[in-house]
Amino acid sequence: MMSAPIDTTAPIRHGEELNIAALESYLHNTIDCAGGALSIEQFPSGHSNLTYLLRLGDRELVLRRPPFGSKVKSAHDMGREFKVLSKLSPVYAPAPRPLVYCEDESVIGAKFYVMERIKGVIFRAKKPADLITTTDLVRGCCTSMIENLADLHAIDYKAIGLGELYKGDHYVERQVNGWADRYKGSQTDDIPDIDQAFAWLKESIPADTGAVLVHNDYKFDNVVLHPDDITKIIGVLDWEMATIGDPLADLGTMLGYWIEPDDEAMKVVQCFMTTEPGALTRKQLAEIYAARTGRDISNILYYYVLALLKLAVIVQQIYYRYKQGLTHDERFASMIFMVGILGQKAISSIESGRI
Repeated sequence: MMSAPIDTTAPIRHGEELNIAALESYLHNTIDCAGGALSIEQFPSGHSNLTYLLRLGDRELVLRRPPFGSKVKSAHDMGREFKVLSKLSPVYAPAPRPLVYCEDESVIGAKFYVMERIKGVIFRAKKPADLITTTDLVRGCCTSMIENLADLHAIDYKAIGLGELYKGDHYVERQVNGWADRYKGSQTDDIPDIDQAFAWLKESIPADTGAVLVHNDYKFDNVVLHPDDITKIIGVLDWEMATIGDPLADLGTMLGYWIEPDDEAMKVVQCFMTTEPGALTRKQLAEIYAARTGRDISNILYYYVLALLKLAVIVQQIYYRYKQGLTHDERFASMIFMVGILGQKAISSIESGRI
């Protein structure tokens, strides 16, 4: 099977540099066998928590810290993310193994944690020029994605010590109201489709279908694939929004990111793999999930629309930071258009009754 390119780093973006001397000293004092000089690069594609590659001697580590100028502290709790990975990684192989959590903000200006690097392939918007796919390979990769989500939901979160993340029933209701409030708190433009879609969600909030460990941002960008076999998942990253919640909401999140070939306007948020020949449709993914878990997916449209709006709010929050001058990353300048596109997709899905 043909090898795929390993995920690469880039020089650190302006304004997102770390104090290399202080960080090197801290690592030497806290991580076993952490010798040698420190060099730092940045993984360039994330839009939320910042992720850096640390080379310390011959060892490669990954550092996660909150974005500069973030307004939403609860979404960037490094200690919480570290705890989730500490409990999860011993029982769920794709979870990275965390090494150290630092509460001392004097080191790099924020709390952060360091974990082992999972070196592999991450598919993003553009298809790598040297990657050759077949329909069978693409279908196998898509099937692995949905089966892995089902397997995550099968983990006994209480048995691994994550029971305190459970906040009781009415998870979906809290999600709908919480995301609507976040949207109002970061709104910069009048987008009627977003308001209309939130009103539709509030009119028919369903009871929770269960309580499992949910990733809350499950997509190709956050999954590491084996370089010699892209149908094999070796890592799942970015656990900042993980919690105990309704499994269908997590499935909906995955479907929200899953762009099909006729979703012309939505291609601004796509990963190329979901539109490759052989890719599964959203409907097929939901059916595989239902078969693997035994869960009823008859109301999956609701969770799909919720996912689209959640994504719209995340993008809106990023755009808000940019408009306020709290970040100077020029990738964020046109993000308000993506918010509108997501609102349009939510309304068209409601009107058609199809995911």
